[in-house]
Amino acid sequence: MTAGDFAGQGVVVTGAGRGIGAALAGAFAAAGARVVVNDLDAGAARAVAADCGGTALPGDAASAGGLATLVEGSREALGEIDVWCANAGVAPVGGADAPPSAWALAWEVNVLAHVRAAELLLPRWLERGSGRFVATVSAAGLLTMLGSAPYAVSKHGALAFAEWLSATYRHRGLKVHALCPQGVRTDMLTSTGAVGELLMAATALEPEDVADATLAAVREERFLVLPHPEVAEYYRLRAAEPERWIGGMNRLQRDLEKGGAL
Repeated sequence: MTAGDFAGQGVVVTGAGRGIGAALAGAFAAAGARVVVNDLDAGAARAVAADCGGTALPGDAASAGGLATLVEGSREALGEIDVWCANAGVAPVGGADAPPSAWALAWEVNVLAHVRAAELLLPRWLERGSGRFVATVSAAGLLTMLGSAPYAVSKHGALAFAEWLSATYRHRGLKVHALCPQGVRTDMLTSTGAVGELLMAATALEPEDVADATLAAVREERFLVLPHPEVAEYYRLRAAEPERWIGGMNRLQRDLEKGGAL
């Protein structure tokens, strides 16, 4: 595949029943790709597939069994998987006191789903010398997310795995992209309540904007996909001046507590 040429490419998007996933499915289809739309919500997956001319394969994209079924079905539908968009994600609220079930769910969906997909995809990709893995990480993976320790921690894990994949297999034809938006007008943003409203709503993008930024980054072979350009400066500050960065985040935490958001 030459950069930017998606004609005839086989693309799988998980968590594509709505939001960023639905927008990614539509954008890849509009660029000529053949798309498999996956979501736990079978009705939503079928609706998006109908809109973009894709194939709906609803089901669990996190468990080992669910992923094996999805990969097999996608290969039957597409012939070959050229691009895998690991987009499905969850954002349980809470801190160190979050229940074990919340931590387990965040780990399974936000991290292990990526690992398990890569385990199934890599043998063929490495054999033929090409493949593309797009991980929806979120700016929380580069920075943090106040109000949700499970989300922040697991998204850091998703970024770490994407970096590892790229560092390990880039010379063997694997292309990896980490999609790291801040607020996006999706059900997930709505579910964060007052915290999300205060932290992200003012600069929130539409899912279609995020999809356009993703395809642009893929065409330019950029690892980091930053639909919100300011995240690059936040990331630089976090790395270069950690005390200043953490102090600033703690002040924001106190403001949220005073305002009753936390």
